[in-house]
Amino acid sequence: MNPEILAINPGSTSTKIAWFSGEERRWQVTVDHDPAVISSFPKLADQYQFRMETIEEAARANGSDLNALDAVVGRGGLLEPIPGGTYRVDEDVLRDLWRGKPWEHASNLGGIIAEAIAEPRGIPSFIVDPVAVDELDDLSRLTGLPELPKRSLGHALNIKAAVRMAARDLERPWDELDCLVAHLGGGITVCAHRHGRMVDLNNANEFGPFSPERAGGLPAGDLARLCYSGDYTMASLRRRLVGEGGLKAYLGTSDMREVDARVEAGEEWAGLVFRAMALQAAKEIASFAATLSGEVDAVILTGGIARDVGFVELVTSRVQWIAPVLVYPGEDEMRALAQGALRVLSGEEEALVYSENLTGRA
Repeated sequence: MNPEILAINPGSTSTKIAWFSGEERRWQVTVDHDPAVISSFPKLADQYQFRMETIEEAARANGSDLNALDAVVGRGGLLEPIPGGTYRVDEDVLRDLWRGKPWEHASNLGGIIAEAIAEPRGIPSFIVDPVAVDELDDLSRLTGLPELPKRSLGHALNIKAAVRMAARDLERPWDELDCLVAHLGGGITVCAHRHGRMVDLNNANEFGPFSPERAGGLPAGDLARLCYSGDYTMASLRRRLVGEGGLKAYLGTSDMREVDARVEAGEEWAGLVFRAMALQAAKEIASFAATLSGEVDAVILTGGIARDVGFVELVTSRVQWIAPVLVYPGEDEMRALAQGALRVLSGEEEALVYSENLTGRA
């Protein structure tokens, strides 16, 4: 019998909910929340009951009974650094999800709500490949200033799901592949994935290519001068770098469809910015080939922008010399969550214990 699994992925102004029967997705909905309602909660954790009611209503609307579940899985949030995998939600996980260190993140609510649904029903709750996955080689942590080490924060859930898809298509064990993975979304995360581990990556908020909403890596001296120019507060400059940077800063929009239309209409500036973003993504991918000493089984392009044929062609033309390029457009994080839980329920993997896997890196 296929286990019934509920997957929960809270975003900043939405909640994604999906019901799986084994591998089969029974239903999935994305509930968009009024930003005014969301902003009325003083702290992110205060949204707990509101989000819980949203999920209960979605289940009722789709004719599903939460009492029929065998497991609940939530998007993992900003925990202490840990290796990737499926973790059982326990007291230690809940403590750190509620704490929201080093800052609040909507994904923290995923594990909290999963356990709240699972505990009274006597079923397990899990998180899978959370944002805090840290598998970096020590060699990859140094940046040039001891007080500013590289932190591993990236799109771990989709990156690891894409590697598993590539392994299926290449008919290889997923944890034997050496891949370069580029998650192309509102932020661009490029990762060197060696034998099941994310051994090097850029933090899309601070390093690497500019993207639709993020400035990426910037000239350090000029950035320091901008910080002391008097034109910005810490909060406003942070918004400029993450949220209002990249395409948004250059073209006034982060919508790739609008950018594509402007490029097709012959707008030279839009075309230049579009090509520059593709170049930066390609250069980042190529740089991580050095991490793998050039021994690369595949270059994987995934995320929302991987649906943009023109962008993918530009990137591919610059990196296909490294290894075959595999494209998995979009991201199916709900399926990735459910599959993580299913691997444990089926006995393929054992659930990891959070407190036993802390790397000790804050």
